Amino acid sequence: MEGLRFEKRGEGSYYKTILHIGSCFVPISDETFEELTNQQGVSAAHVLSLFLDKVGYSSYLTDQIQAELSKVGDLEKQAEWLQHALQEL
Repeated sequence: MEGLRFEKRGEGSYYKTILHIGSCFVPISDETFEELTNQQGVSAAHVLSLFLDKVGYSSYLTDQIQAELSKVGDLEKQAEWLQHALQEL
């Protein structure tokens, strides 16, 4: 996805995972990353809700993330994309 991507940083970085949203970025804590990657066997709505709650901590970020995710397709595809992108890190 062009406007939304994850970056894995080295062990020396305080935040080891960064979410890029267009030209903005959001650091993701290790705890949040672990919680998001451990979401197996739950509904797509739950995955997206948890992701937006943990990462989209302002209405602006939530709107930006949702706009980029909507380019992927329906709710199920959005959740699959998120889970796959997080697992690849």
